[in-house]
Amino acid sequence: MVAAEALGSTVPHLPDPIATLWDRATAVQPAPTGQVIAATAVVALLLVAVPGLWARTRHAITIVHEGAHATAAVLTGRRLTGIRLHSDTSGLTVSVGRPTGAGMVTTVLVGYIGPGLLGLGAAALLGSGHAVGLLWLLLAALLVLIVQVRNWFGLWSMLVFGALIVAVTWWAQVEIQVAFAYLVTWFLLVGAPRPVIELQELRRRRRTSGSDADVLARLTHLPGIVWVGFFLVVDVGALGLGAWMLLRL
Repeated sequence: MVAAEALGSTVPHLPDPIATLWDRATAVQPAPTGQVIAATAVVALLLVAVPGLWARTRHAITIVHEGAHATAAVLTGRRLTGIRLHSDTSGLTVSVGRPTGAGMVTTVLVGYIGPGLLGLGAAALLGSGHAVGLLWLLLAALLVLIVQVRNWFGLWSMLVFGALIVAVTWWAQVEIQVAFAYLVTWFLLVGAPRPVIELQELRRRRRTSGSDADVLARLTHLPGIVWVGFFLVVDVGALGLGAWMLLRL
């Protein structure tokens, strides 16, 4: 029989650098002023609405989209074999497993709703005062995903976004970090519906037949437009609820 000791005496102290990172990631920050929240919302809207900006910032939405596919694949027991991100802002996540069934449906389903749901979760974290913690979680998620990237452009994209988050979390003042966390959250919420609208435009022009909506149509025998509508309802709902959470603070 092994004698039990007091918990406090058996937990080693974290090394100073790790303790510093832990303190930064778990610290609680006060919410910014209403003007800052509104300003970050306006900037996020511009990043999504202005074509020249959206052509670049859409890559971030694609990363989340493919990350959602990858996460769902792993959680449903499929074997993830790689992620590709392309310069035209499209992406591809490949997993191995049954070609039909709940696991495949779930894996395909979550891509277009991933950014909206992530934005909603981010809004909840901001509501609890963990703006900097949110940035560290996003950075950790990028580090997990980056090992699955299978092309140079995808690697470059993730490194750029990762470097931006590192620069803000490590060198910027806390007020800037908090404002940046709000900007990222607004961008996810506002940006999530636009790819769904673009998807339906491509489908209307018959310029795509292998989209997530079309794959779901083949898997479930429900029309693709039903799935496009589902994506849009979820993302617009996440935007509405997330905006209410952010603006009521």
